[in-house]
Amino acid sequence: MGFSSLFKTNTPQVVGLDISSTAVKLLELGRSGDRLRVESYAVEPLPPNSVNEKNIADVEAVGEAIKRAVKRSGSRSKMAAAAVAGSAVITKTISMPSNLSEDEMEQQIQMEADQYIPYPLEEVNLDFEILGPAENDPDRVDVLLAASRSENVNDRVDAIELAGLKARVIDVESYAIENAFTLLASQLPEQGIDQTVAVLDVGATMTTLNVMHDLKTIYTREQVFGGRQLTEEIQRRYGLSYEEAGMAKRQGGLPDNYIPEVLEPFKEAMAQQVSRSLQFFFSSSQYNAVDHIVLAGGSAMINGIDEMIANKLGVNTTIANPFTHMTLASRVKAQSLSNDAPALMIACGLAMRSFD
Repeated sequence: MGFSSLFKTNTPQVVGLDISSTAVKLLELGRSGDRLRVESYAVEPLPPNSVNEKNIADVEAVGEAIKRAVKRSGSRSKMAAAAVAGSAVITKTISMPSNLSEDEMEQQIQMEADQYIPYPLEEVNLDFEILGPAENDPDRVDVLLAASRSENVNDRVDAIELAGLKARVIDVESYAIENAFTLLASQLPEQGIDQTVAVLDVGATMTTLNVMHDLKTIYTREQVFGGRQLTEEIQRRYGLSYEEAGMAKRQGGLPDNYIPEVLEPFKEAMAQQVSRSLQFFFSSSQYNAVDHIVLAGGSAMINGIDEMIANKLGVNTTIANPFTHMTLASRVKAQSLSNDAPALMIACGLAMRSFD
């Protein structure tokens, strides 16, 4: 069992690397005065099946894709921050005596961890973060314990090292989204304060709902649904290869019946998925409404999807763009960054670890 760097701070410049099921997304942020600046970014497609839902199946293929992303982005950073999916992490809040040093706490957690973690300890990476004084006992502190199966962490570290980088931080996707969410606050009603906001990240194969209240995550859930369903329908309907279908989906040029017969039904299905995700949240919490919906992930780019969801659910819906208030380095193309923006939330939250 190793203590890994799930929360380590004082990071030199890191690139955020979001390894999804279809692409590696790389983003590097710097500061320019009091504003953040996008220094470099790239989205590099992955060979089919090299990442399965959120698990790396082919470490070498992912390492090669990271290497290509670094080259394409022009980034010179040698440090990377990546993340494991929430479903791969168990978190528990435990209370510890407040007079322990971090080292003593680490030893005690190591001795007691098997009470909290349902895996054999030699197979997990553990980390902890002190949250603050325990509510009902001034002599104790609340500590957030996070554990992930070592293979989930190690596969990411190995792929990053194959690309010639060093893994400085392995975070959790939902924390990365929470980190990036602070950049969206200015675009939300009341700057997000006292508001309950649903962030839906619709990727290629997985949809993740993170519900934020007061800018903090209060609920997260993953389900299998994503843009790949649309790509596969295009492939089947028009006799294209998977790659051609993916290109056509992004660049257009499909027959006239595509929008009414293929795209609209997919948008309906996506709106239904959002509604279903929220129903799960309502049924497992004291909430029965959200104030706002933010769409992220590649599928958020579908024309008019925000309006359709807003109409069907009766909730204001916007598309995530964490870069609205940032400046861009000269090599970053504004148009392509804005096209990819909704899909870069996790990469952005990871890149922000440079400023912890």
